[in-house]
Amino acid sequence: MRNDQGVGWFSVETPLPTGGMRIGVTDQGVVSTVAFGAEVGGDADLGADSGPYTGPDLTTEDRRAAAVTAQLAEYFAGRRREFDLPIDWRATTGAQQTVLRTLHRTVGYGTTITYGELADRSGAFDEDPDERGLRAKTVGSIMGSAPVSVLVPCHRVVAAGGIGGYGGGETGLATKRWLLTLEGVLAPTLDWS
Repeated sequence: MRNDQGVGWFSVETPLPTGGMRIGVTDQGVVSTVAFGAEVGGDADLGADSGPYTGPDLTTEDRRAAAVTAQLAEYFAGRRREFDLPIDWRATTGAQQTVLRTLHRTVGYGTTITYGELADRSGAFDEDPDERGLRAKTVGSIMGSAPVSVLVPCHRVVAAGGIGGYGGGETGLATKRWLLTLEGVLAPTLDWS
């Protein structure tokens, strides 16, 4: 993905434990939710290799930014169960794209799927039964490298024996729990802190 392909950026406030989201859009759709914890109105720390993820800042007057912002607000408020925003898949290829498109298309609000089940459902991997564990780990890596999260519901992919990971570290895991609680997969708990 090159900067000359028209990626515009904006930040959205969220109630997530990670804070705001920095979102990239093109004329084709949402291409990236590359950073959680982005300050609204500021740049996220995208790292040294952020070259292809740079572009002009958009305002909420931009129709794309306004649509994404409105639908995310409705989702986080519990009033939206499905996004009808286009996804620009150009940042994905091969098995990664196949797995993410399968997840996006087939795993709805309030449901989960295991890494292994998603590997099988996507059909992106060799059918060798001895490789099942490797396929599940590969799907875990794909979830961790997904350029678009929340809209592509990586949080709905769980481990066979538990919740699995999400974005690394405790804050990422807290975000996954928050999203799954919002969708009714996990029971709400009291948080006294």
